Amino acid sequence: MIAAAGRVGGLTSADLNFPEHLAGENVDAISRALSDHGLALNGLAMRFAMPEFANGAFTNPDAAIRREAIDLTRRGLDILAEMGGSLMTLWMGQDGFDYAFQADYGVLWDRTVSALVEVADHNPDTNVAVEYKPNEPRAFALMPDVATTLLGLCEADRPNLGITLDFAHSLYADEMPAHAACLVARHSRLLGVHLNDGYGKRDDGLMAGVVHPIQTVELFVVLAGIGYDGVIYFDTFPDHSGLDPVEECRTNLANTERLRMLAARLSDHVELRKAIARQDAATSQRIVARALFGAG
Repeated sequence: MIAAAGRVGGLTSADLNFPEHLAGENVDAISRALSDHGLALNGLAMRFAMPEFANGAFTNPDAAIRREAIDLTRRGLDILAEMGGSLMTLWMGQDGFDYAFQADYGVLWDRTVSALVEVADHNPDTNVAVEYKPNEPRAFALMPDVATTLLGLCEADRPNLGITLDFAHSLYADEMPAHAACLVARHSRLLGVHLNDGYGKRDDGLMAGVVHPIQTVELFVVLAGIGYDGVIYFDTFPDHSGLDPVEECRTNLANTERLRMLAARLSDHVELRKAIARQDAATSQRIVARALFGAG
């Protein structure tokens, strides 16, 4: 997979899943492979294996399983530091509930905040980002959207905690991604951006900019405004429809670079700034459409 990523051309970084991409903790071999193919390690993403963690990782009713989830994450942080990465991403998909009267919501919340504190304190020099998602595999995620996640991070109150914004997850949460990014910048830290696209009904993982190009451009405008200088990660699923992953990723790059270029142009567009100040959507949409689709 690393060799395939190196064939794309234009990729600079990679994220790996922990523990499955580092089975046996083959750190040296993975680090050499990344270097050989012109890639740097950005970070690791925790994956809590099923069925062991089906009833929760940080929120599991079994204290021993909760401890195992935390210790697994701490081990991932140690390996991340050893490999020179800087970001641990937590997608807590199993931490939630499926039925009314299934869980004590306050207990689940306390366990999650406590786990975040312990994980963050394990290595204060490493950033830890929560990647929120409305549901899947649980019917209701405990931290399903940007506002709820910000509440949890406020309670945890650790400087190395923040949020990874996944574009499709944000759509799926009935959010405007640029608005979510603004909220994160005001109340926490935006530590990662997962770029993809979808129809807002599920986590489609489509190629970047293919469904929501205008919203993607707006996100880039906001990212520039808040000073985000981190990695843009393509969280897309070529395997779902049998696409060649190298060609799919090349399309992600081409679309993204084009939309970033347009965003840079629109960021300094005087008339667009004026239209936004007036909340004049008719004018702003004409300006954006001309930039995206040409004069008409």
